[in-house]
This record gives sequence, C-alpha cells and structure tokens, in this order.
Amino acid sequence: MSFTKLGLNPNILKAIEEQGYTKPTLIQEQAIPKVLEKKDLLAAAQTGTGKTAAFTLPLLEFMSSKPHKKEQKAYIKALILVPTRELALQVFENIQAYSKYLHLKTAVIFGGVGINPQKASLRKGVDIVIATPGRLIDHMSQNTIDLSRVDFLVLDEADRMLDMGFIHDIKKVVAKVPNHRQTLLFSATFSDEIKKLSNSFLTNPQTVEVARSNTLSQQVSQAVHYVSKEKKKSLLAFLIHTQEWNQVLVFTRTKHGANRLSEFLNKNNISSLAIHGNKSQGARTTALKDFKSKKIRVLVATDIAARGIDIELLPHVINYELPNVPEDYVHRIGRTGRAGNVGEALSLVCDEEAQFLEDIEKLTKTTIPVRDVEGFTLSSLKKPKKTSNTKNKNSKRNSTKTNERRTKPSSNKRAKHSEKKDFKKEVEEFIDNRKRQTSKRNSNRKITGNYRKGQGSKSK
Repeated sequence: MSFTKLGLNPNILKAIEEQGYTKPTLIQEQAIPKVLEKKDLLAAAQTGTGKTAAFTLPLLEFMSSKPHKKEQKAYIKALILVPTRELALQVFENIQAYSKYLHLKTAVIFGGVGINPQKASLRKGVDIVIATPGRLIDHMSQNTIDLSRVDFLVLDEADRMLDMGFIHDIKKVVAKVPNHRQTLLFSATFSDEIKKLSNSFLTNPQTVEVARSNTLSQQVSQAVHYVSKEKKKSLLAFLIHTQEWNQVLVFTRTKHGANRLSEFLNKNNISSLAIHGNKSQGARTTALKDFKSKKIRVLVATDIAARGIDIELLPHVINYELPNVPEDYVHRIGRTGRAGNVGEALSLVCDEEAQFLEDIEKLTKTTIPVRDVEGFTLSSLKKPKKTSNTKNKNSKRNSTKTNERRTKPSSNKRAKHSEKKDFKKEVEEFIDNRKRQTSKRNSNRKITGNYRKGQGSKSK
C-alpha cells in the first residue's frame, strides 16, 4: 500500500514525499484508516514502528479539512500528551515536517525551560499543542491555556507516563477537555494498567497491535570490540581510516556525546556531522543530505534524532555506545542490510556496558562475535559491581528522561576546562596510537580482525 491510497490531503502527501517516505509502516497502514473513521483508538506499538506518523497524519488530515480563516485567531483543536521533552520535540518536528504546506500553528511545551515564551506562543493562538503533563498542569493552573475546544486528544507512550507517575496529571487534563472528543492512546503493550486507563478515557475504541520484531536480518554481520572507555574514540577513528569506510552511521546515547565525537573525528581528518534534538530541523536535513550524498563520511546520531533515517545502501552502523534499552539495538542495526544488501554492525563495548551487551544477546538470542584490534581491544569485560542504589531500578524505562538530565550543559567553568583537557589528551593518544600502528605495519605486523577462538554467531 502507498500513502496515496490512504486518502490524505495532497499537501500532506507532498510533505511526506519530501521526507523520503513512499509506503506506510504496518502501524500506519492499520491505524490511519481507523482514525479517519473518527473512532477512538487503542494501539500497541513500540518506538521505531512509525507510530508518531500513525496519529499525526490523520490529525493533520482533519485539520486541513476544517481550516480557520487567516484573520481569525487559532484555538487548540488537538492536544498531544507525551512523557518526555525529547519525545515532545520529536512529535513537534514530525508535525512541522508533515504540515509544511498547511496553514497551521503548533506549540510544544515542556518543563526545564522558561514558561514565559510558551505563554506568549499560546496567547497568539495555536491549532496543535504537544505537551508533557507536568508543564501542561502549570499552564492550566495559571489559566494560560484553554482546552475547552479540543477535538483530538492523543496519549503517546501512555505506559511510560504511568510509570513516571503522571496518572493524576493525566486525569486532570482529561477532565478539562470536551467529552465528545476523539481520543487515541498509544502504548508499547496492552498491560492491565493500560486497559484500565483506556476504559476510563476511550469510548468503544478500535484496537491495533503491532509488535516490533526482535529478530535480526541475516544480511547484517555483527561484531563487538571490547575496548576501554578512554580508547573508544581512537579505535573508531582507526577503524574508519584503515578500513577506508566512506559512509558510517554512528550512534551515541547523548546529544553532547554526539557533538564531542563529531568534533574529534573532524579534527582527525574524518568528515563528520552530528544530529540530535538540539539541532534545528534545517541543520539536521542538511546533515542527512550530505551524508546520503557521501559529502561527509560519518553521521553521528542519537536514537531519537535518527528516527526516519532510511538509507537503502548504508554499509556500516557503529554503536559507539550501546543503548541501555536492548530493543533499540535491534532498531539501530536494522538501518543497514536492507533490501537484500549486506551490512555490517560493530559495537564498541567498555566494562560499564557489559550488562547492556548481555541484555541485547538475551533479547536477540545470539552470541555476538568478538573481534580484536591489536593495541586497542581488551581480552574481556569486567562487570562493575552492583550498588544498592534504589534510584536505578527504573533506569531503562526512564532512560530518555535520565539522559536529558545528564546531558544538560554544565555552568561550572572548572568542569568545562577539565573536559577540554580530556579531549586534548584523547587527541594526543590517538596520534600516538597512529604512530605505533604505522610502525607495526612497516614491520609487517598486521592487526588481526579474526574472531576469538570459539566465538561465533550462534543461537543460544
């Protein structure tokens, strides 16, 4: 099925085509027609299935069929609730892209930033609001937002919102929107809590369930390199140089980590750009265009920023840092080895990531082969001792929120100076390593890319 068969506005179809999409994903194919029938929807779909477009596209279709006059002030017709700032920005970017040729105004509101610019945006009038529950309650308590005319309510990643303790905030919000609205609820699973929530907020909902496969393509060759955290950058640069890779997608867990890695690669004559939530849509579009055309060799990305990237002949994916949610590993390496083409996925794993690797192998039911690079890699990993810190119990579910907190720029000048010092040290180590490797090659001592004896891609 193509998007044209879904009966969407030509202006929306034009924007979809410009984003490089031609066929809807399974969740989009199943959900969009039901939403267009003006039915409430309960959908189970994980991140990476295309669920954001499954609700944004029909939402925009309704908006385009009932445009307000330009001289009239816009009012909030659609409200989208999400658990985190990162997801709010992702949904906002999706709507901005797909509504490019529609005369709609969208506002995104979340905590951790000043509230006054958000108030100003709402005063001017908007059609769509994407919000995290906490900050939305702040606006409601200050009477800076009017939800009395909302026709369309979306609860995205509702299971995460429940886990993060937002249930009471959600109930307060739902109490302020009209009863005759259309409501869509998206969750990773149909848990008992989600079913209970849907019974409270949805009316005779249609259901759609699309599970993301945890199986890996046979076309993708996987391997891991055991390496100390301090040598990761140098090993990555060494592999790109010696293997002469020209198109490599590299994943990091944080936005600032992506920036630092891209800077390091550029300083070592490897053209690179980083994309993440702090980059403007224009900068991200340019970076992706340059990467696809091979104007740059490396694109460094966070998981959220990489969503929507579809490069058919992408040969290499590198996990500079393993994801702390094992399903994200499957989604990352699934970007190579597409359409029958062969791809390679390498992971640089340090001691701190030993548990992440174990979780990934358990999920995928594989033992990922280990490769050596002389002068860089470790013989084995040592798992850090577990602490009794109870705050880490929900670390996986709250990973996006945690990363957001962890990666806020520090205002401490001493910390910045230390960071610059560490970066300089890494560059010096890289140069020293390159000299040693050159010397070894001159002595006809080659690195071994063979797997360790006894290791293989076998089923557990």
